[in-house]
Amino acid sequence: MKILVIEDDASTGAYIAEGLREEGHCVDLIADGADGLVQAAVGTYDVMVIDRMLPGLDGMSLVKTLRATKNATPVLFLTALGGVDDRIEGLLAGGDDYLVKPFAFGELSARIAAIARRPPFQDQPTVLTAGDLRMDLLQRKVTRAGRPIDLLPREFALLEHLMRRKGRVQTRTMLMEAVWDIHYDPQTNVVDTHISRLRGKIDKPFDTELIETVRGSGYRIVE
Repeated sequence: MKILVIEDDASTGAYIAEGLREEGHCVDLIADGADGLVQAAVGTYDVMVIDRMLPGLDGMSLVKTLRATKNATPVLFLTALGGVDDRIEGLLAGGDDYLVKPFAFGELSARIAAIARRPPFQDQPTVLTAGDLRMDLLQRKVTRAGRPIDLLPREFALLEHLMRRKGRVQTRTMLMEAVWDIHYDPQTNVVDTHISRLRGKIDKPFDTELIETVRGSGYRIVE
């Protein structure tokens, strides 16, 4: 594979490049974020390994720029920032995987191989729409008729699930398992409560209702 490594720490960069070359890969090593963006734009790579903290342009901004220009090359973020929020932020910015320093080279190699096998980034939509409702998955923003709508994380996840299955009925059991990762408990009304909150934000202020109740079945998003 042809791999671009963007890492400003000289010893870490050399360690990664040497190990990958020993495995038979062709590696370009860049130490600056801005230079790395240019190289990523003009070169053709199978995978990119990008540090989050870079001079010139940070890794997060670099990847967001690549995704905005439809560059679908799989990205593995490599960083010392290992908190859950940091990992989530990196993945939402367009990263395909996230490896925290210090790391074992064997794991790095395995993760590179894994993301190289995944479907390309552009196969997955980053913007979902239903009528005048728009959800930007990368920016984590929702608007309707151009008006911004503030959603809590669980509300966002619930709306995303419905919008990805636009026009298809989603039962309460499906929603509980997909959004809350638990089997449906008939004693809880958590789904109905969150649907009601969503309606209050994306339906009630507007003339047309997009969240439809299918009596005896569940809910769905309609155009």
